[in-house]
Amino acid sequence: MLEHGGRLLRAVKHYGIAREQWLDLSSGIAPWAYPVPPIPLDAWARLPEVEDGLEAAARQYYGVQHLLAVAGSQAAIQVLPHMRGSSRVGVLSPCYAEHPHAWQRAGHTLVELDETQVEAALDSLDVLLLVNPNNPTGRLVPPEQLLAWHARLAARGGWLLVDEAFMDNSPAHSISDCADRPGLIVLRSFGKFFGLAGVRLGFVIAEPALLQAVAEALGPWTVSGPSRVLGQACFADGAAHAAQIARCAQASQRLATLLESHGFAPSGGCNLFQYVRGEQAAPLHEFLARRGILVRLFAQPAALRFGLPANEADEQRLAQALADYQKETA
Repeated sequence: MLEHGGRLLRAVKHYGIAREQWLDLSSGIAPWAYPVPPIPLDAWARLPEVEDGLEAAARQYYGVQHLLAVAGSQAAIQVLPHMRGSSRVGVLSPCYAEHPHAWQRAGHTLVELDETQVEAALDSLDVLLLVNPNNPTGRLVPPEQLLAWHARLAARGGWLLVDEAFMDNSPAHSISDCADRPGLIVLRSFGKFFGLAGVRLGFVIAEPALLQAVAEALGPWTVSGPSRVLGQACFADGAAHAAQIARCAQASQRLATLLESHGFAPSGGCNLFQYVRGEQAAPLHEFLARRGILVRLFAQPAALRFGLPANEADEQRLAQALADYQKETA
């Protein structure tokens, strides 16, 4: 299994610090969960059915005509590489590691690229995949650039696969509404923006024929009845969407300012996390963990990703730990 954030129980065991004493900033998930609505008994007692209201609410929320609900976008990440024959796959790196891992396991040839190399490499690729905004760097590729890349790929039967897991906070940059075009696939994640990662809900947005193929590969009842009820309720709460966007933006800016004021200026990020590169990443990660603060460590390149603190007390706790680190390493 690949390394991910959110593995708090492992940290509890490794560092001997009780779970309730941790400040977990290791995941790019909004720390304010939407209220969970009452779940009718039928949602637990009956097999889930599609088009029960969830898909309609999701189509309106994302502004699309066609989508497929899946048990977290991770389900789609694992099955999509099996929807094509042997392909040459460009990956805009660094990237959410499950993407290249899934394509490589399925037998495809991977080519790691940075943004400056895509133009030259594109005509030799069958698939280009990227996360936008990127995880972990926060890099954001403009929609017009993405659609130009897609046009070149689609002309040869290729795919552009865009994982928009962190796009809810900046929906104007989404290309979900264009994903009915052949060869354009967009993934959306429910749990990050709504602060409900445990629901395991995501969506594939693409042309109907591909959605049908993915649905058949995954099989029936992939999203539980309670998850379907909860998702529909969250999508329908338009006033809360605007409030969540504003709250995340403010918290992310405060986090960036806090990090910079302690000598760790972010080199990237978005409204759900901040990204700090530097050779001090590993020792700082260890220093914070021994004080019950968990952040996400990356080895290549050496970097840390900081999720949003939920409140002023959490911000102050992080600030104090960073100040202590500066004193000890001065």
